[in-house]
Amino acid sequence: MELTVYNKEGKSTGRTVVLNDDIFGIEPNDHAIYLDVKQIMANRRQGTHASKTRGLVVGSTRKLKRQKGSGGARAGDIKNPLFRGGGRVFGPQPRDYSFKLNKKVKSLARKSALSYKAGDEQIVVIENINFETPKTKDFKHILKNLELDNKKTLLVLPETNVNVALSARNLQQVGVINALSINTYDILNAQTMLVLEDSISKIEEMFA
Repeated sequence: MELTVYNKEGKSTGRTVVLNDDIFGIEPNDHAIYLDVKQIMANRRQGTHASKTRGLVVGSTRKLKRQKGSGGARAGDIKNPLFRGGGRVFGPQPRDYSFKLNKKVKSLARKSALSYKAGDEQIVVIENINFETPKTKDFKHILKNLELDNKKTLLVLPETNVNVALSARNLQQVGVINALSINTYDILNAQTMLVLEDSISKIEEMFA
């Protein structure tokens, strides 16, 4: 598949890039995508939720009333889960939600996501850009020229570029990521991928 390379003004540069069909043209595997996104979201969970059991609640351990003869149910101390202010039974406790996923499955998932984007013509390639200073206004101008100003866009950089990243981070609909760090969730979560020209070779290098 060939894609036209555009400049900052949204016009064709006359150059094209060829996408590797082994990465951008495979038959997508939806189950691999599901597993990879599930792992990504699970790994992002903090797992710091907690509740107090009767052993953690502060209170007296004195038995509230005698065992028999009161006509009511038996009761221990005030920390009993049945009483207001008592401990919670089987409440959430801190835990780690992360789990491992086979590298081949993760690779297949990323290739599948990229193939979906390529097949839906949602990948736009732009010549390499750089700003002398961070300038959100200039980056918005580029998006407008490419007719991406109203779309959720993932900007893929070949390497860390502080000025470009700072120029884009204030825009709510724009995400910025390095080519070697792309993941299935971010690819599918964007309506369009805005890929710098040198990023194509970096993505292919990642799957080599």
